[in-house]
Amino acid sequence: MNKDQLNRMHAGKGFIAALDQSGGSTPKALSVYGVLENSFSNDEEMYTLVHEMRTRIIKSPAFDSEYILGAILFENTMDRKIDGQWTADYLWEKKNIVPFLKVDKGLADVASGVQLMKPIPNLDDLLTRAVERNIFGTKMRSVIKEANPDGIRDVIEQQFRVGLQIFNKGLIPIIEPEIDIYSADKEKSEQILKDEITKQLNALDKDVKVMLKLSIPTKANFYSELISNPHIVRVVALSGGYSREEANEKLAQNNGLIASFSRALSEGLSVGQSDDDFNTVLGTTINDIYKASIT
Repeated sequence: MNKDQLNRMHAGKGFIAALDQSGGSTPKALSVYGVLENSFSNDEEMYTLVHEMRTRIIKSPAFDSEYILGAILFENTMDRKIDGQWTADYLWEKKNIVPFLKVDKGLADVASGVQLMKPIPNLDDLLTRAVERNIFGTKMRSVIKEANPDGIRDVIEQQFRVGLQIFNKGLIPIIEPEIDIYSADKEKSEQILKDEITKQLNALDKDVKVMLKLSIPTKANFYSELISNPHIVRVVALSGGYSREEANEKLAQNNGLIASFSRALSEGLSVGQSDDDFNTVLGTTINDIYKASIT
């Protein structure tokens, strides 16, 4: 594990850029960017177009380590290059931005009010490749739809079980049990979630480190005990369906909680923009998310 990257993630000022839409959400991400489905005829062409979009974001002068601590990639991006360097190496060596990898394979169907992660076949092989590619950490997502104590416990137990496997490979896992922002009992789910996470943290060996990616809580600073827990490198927040403006506003009320926005980061970017326009829009977005993250 890279100690410089660990220190940067733990103590640096800024936020994490989530560039990890995967197969299912890729056509949607491309169409928002102005690349329509008739522009590609197979997955390979689609992923090439997505890599061009991500490369443009990463190479932009606005995508700067003064504001951005880390970036989450998905597997296809990890296995591609920017200017002859593997994407993770380019991020760290050229940009001083810490690379993460999304490792989950999507969500199972709703049961007990939650969506667990689908099984992740060949996870060990993927983690070995991630270490070879100089990835620092990973990210995996589950979703909580209602305040069902059994379901939420299952989500957290699964996340920490897989998280430990990841940590033992020398990577820092980002554990992401998202609570649906439209859930009728969101606040109740947050209480159960916090209790279950605390239980799991208390059971860890003292050298184990993890990160958390959580929905912005209903009550400001509700996760402050988690943020200060010695096992936690950082707690980051997802935008979760809020508009960027609303997500920033809510985030700013939570001290020490930083953004890890995906859709909110690329809002307003388009393939047809001149580089100047593209960089200006991205720069404004990054600046706004940064300001909300350093409260």
